[in-house]
Amino acid sequence: MSARDLGLSLQGERTSGADVRSANVTAVMSLANILKSSLGPQGLDKMLVDDIGEVTITNDGATILKQLEVEHPAAKVLVELANLQDTEVGDGTTSVVIVAAELIKRANELVKNNIHPTTIISGYRLAMREAIKYIQANLSVPVDALEQDVLLSIAKTTLSSKFVGAESELFTKIIVDAMKSVKIINPDGKAKYPVSQVNIIKSHGQSSSESVLVAGGYAIQMARASQEMPTHVTPAKIALLDFDLKKHRMSMGVNIVIDDPQELERVRQKEMDLTKDKIKKIIDAGTNVLFTTKGIDDFAMKYLVDAGILAARRVDKKDIKRIAKCTGAQLLLTMANMDGEESFDPKYLGSAEVVTEERVGDNDFIFIKGCKATKATTILLRGANEFMLEEAERSVHDALCAVSRTLESNSVVPGGGCVETAVSLHLEDYARTFDTYEQWAIAEFAEALLVIPKTLAQNAALDAIDLLAALRVRHHAARTGQDEKKDYKWYGLDLTNGVVRNSVTAGVLEPMVSKLKSLKFATEAAITILRIDDLIKIAPEQDQQ
Repeated sequence: MSARDLGLSLQGERTSGADVRSANVTAVMSLANILKSSLGPQGLDKMLVDDIGEVTITNDGATILKQLEVEHPAAKVLVELANLQDTEVGDGTTSVVIVAAELIKRANELVKNNIHPTTIISGYRLAMREAIKYIQANLSVPVDALEQDVLLSIAKTTLSSKFVGAESELFTKIIVDAMKSVKIINPDGKAKYPVSQVNIIKSHGQSSSESVLVAGGYAIQMARASQEMPTHVTPAKIALLDFDLKKHRMSMGVNIVIDDPQELERVRQKEMDLTKDKIKKIIDAGTNVLFTTKGIDDFAMKYLVDAGILAARRVDKKDIKRIAKCTGAQLLLTMANMDGEESFDPKYLGSAEVVTEERVGDNDFIFIKGCKATKATTILLRGANEFMLEEAERSVHDALCAVSRTLESNSVVPGGGCVETAVSLHLEDYARTFDTYEQWAIAEFAEALLVIPKTLAQNAALDAIDLLAALRVRHHAARTGQDEKKDYKWYGLDLTNGVVRNSVTAGVLEPMVSKLKSLKFATEAAITILRIDDLIKIAPEQDQQ
């Protein structure tokens, strides 16, 4: 009897063994090939158009993959991998996908040569651990050991592959100053540099070289509620509200039946007085700046204008929470207190040195400077068009993450394909210490890492084979040679001049955390896809006619 007769058949398609692996490799490689040409300082940008015609121009790996409608389940693993790298490290999203895809492709070749996937997986794991150990022991440079300003080099390296790399002198300075200004010391004495404390706002007009850093301040793209309000308040006492300031109305479903016309007038007057009292209590607490997430009507505006208060309405929830954090103000949902009365305690107010409204380009911005509670900094980006501004924002965010990771971990590694080449040579030797099948997996892992320097060279229109050979010779000499050759282990590619050079002295540096995590993530993703040997697509149930 067949399985179908026993009622054990699957309602759907089943693909297994070699077919599944080939399909997975094809899907993963096609994704990696989309990203390959955008790697490195000479990488090109991608233009993505979505279903409603929105255009995105970027060369950030995570953004490209987010925009693509990926159907294939194995390829989805890579999309999640890029997002993970983006949230954890911020930079290196393209390279992590390329390495993972290369590992999967090479593993598939080994499976075709009758090596079991479990053996390959354990070999990959061994190779990954050894690679991480080797990078930490031999290739990491403590930040204190380097003379030049490491942070500027880190930011410059990250920006070099981006569109704003041309203005890197200005941007690296802005990014490093911004990151240093938001330093927080944890209760356990460790310094943290939260990227979320840096607010990035965009304004059309002028060129990207006009971008500025608003140190120690927070800015929101808002105009004051009325033109009669002051544009400059110092020192500021800030109230944050999450309710409407408008004429009081009875709640839904409440009807008042009035016989006497004079009573009607008194009800109206009372409604006005309720709001008037509410505003008076806020003013009496010493408020001179007010932000609300809801509306302020003309009636309430009159009292605020008379009191000389700078007010802004319909402030974004995200912004108002950040302002609360920076100024130490409390966001109030209601003014009711425990006794059922309405009151406004001055302790709810936040404070800042100055709150001003300034015009930048075509937009009005409210700047809150000299915040008392925590440190916040704003980077104001300028640019000719929307695409440039959005790409600049992504680039600056990546660079902020890289600088933050460097400050927290305090060690860097050379860039320009140096780490990959050195680790690859080390793993080739390491593979020969195994007399089991794992040797092949480790050797393939070593080969796969070279895809990064190869792709870097190809994107710069250089001879990849020639440059890679020169690079490997230098690294081999550093491993075996005498003391005068020791410097060779820092050698990476110089893609502008098409030669190899010392990446550390050239200032091409990356945070070590970024390299280690991308190796871990790429290996884990490759293993996840390698373990799959069966794909069952369940067919949708047929409707009974």
